[in-house]
Amino acid sequence: MSRDLKSRVSTWLLWAAVVALTTVPLVWVGHGPVDEQGTAGELFQGADSRAQDAITRIAPDYKPWFSPVLEPSSNEIASLLFALQAAVGAGVIGYWLGLSKARARADADADAGAGADPDRPS
Repeated sequence: MSRDLKSRVSTWLLWAAVVALTTVPLVWVGHGPVDEQGTAGELFQGADSRAQDAITRIAPDYKPWFSPVLEPSSNEIASLLFALQAAVGAGVIGYWLGLSKARARADADADAGAGADPDRPS
């Protein structure tokens, strides 16, 4: 097998793995978690609402200390905002990593070029 063919095969296998890791959980989990009454809950219900339900069962007279600044209209919107926050964070981390690598490469190139003859064109 040539090197180019191996590279193409590994690329296709990686893409197949990404597609499988994305679709299998969606097919596998077809409904939300079942509550005490036996009805299926919301699929996108987060840990916040579960914790709120547990607190109300334990201490029904509990009053929250503060209210949220922005209340999403649905759980899907809350999931979207969470995903957007994660994407922005990943973008910032990726930018920082790329910038650090580029600076390190530029420093290495500058150090390698420091010993060269300045009168000789490169």
